[in-house]
Amino acid sequence: AAYDGVEALEYLETNEYDGVILDVMMPRMDGISVLQKIRSAGNHVPVILLTAKAEVDDKVRGLDSGANDYLTKPFASRELLARIRAMTRNSAAAGQADSKLHFGNITLDCATFTLSSPYNSFVLANKEFQMIEFLMRNPRQIISAEQFMDRIWGFDADVESNVVWTYISYLRRKLTALKADVEIRARRNAGYCLEKM
Repeated sequence: AAYDGVEALEYLETNEYDGVILDVMMPRMDGISVLQKIRSAGNHVPVILLTAKAEVDDKVRGLDSGANDYLTKPFASRELLARIRAMTRNSAAAGQADSKLHFGNITLDCATFTLSSPYNSFVLANKEFQMIEFLMRNPRQIISAEQFMDRIWGFDADVESNVVWTYISYLRRKLTALKADVEIRARRNAGYCLEKM
């Protein structure tokens, strides 16, 4: 739960969710503004907008801003739950075709946690998978250790930041064994990026 729009946006920029319920009338930043910002950043998480505004123009604005569904108050909780189930079901079906990521000669199967190349394959541990997925969804972009920590271990995790370097080392060894034509490069005082060799 987030208690204002700015906090909601911070959560959405640093974590992945199966679905989001946004109240239009949130303090500090309204729900439609949050929605517009995440959509412009390429985040396609399913979103239901909740609002007391029942005018057609308000609904059109919400849907045109990228909402998957729109529910006006008052509503029955059973209806909200049914809409959440429908929204996430549709999202899962749409995402099945996108369950494999490719970069260079490596492929990451997000359904089985398998990292493969024409030469070999590995089933990754959970944290390894999350890190290489983050890198493969953002190739050639520098990702800081803090971004890895926030996204994978969480804001309040009681672990040292050098755990990121440890998992980067694990992944580098696997990429070498796969004879990958990509590598994880370190950028001093900035972070890591996945690039072609």
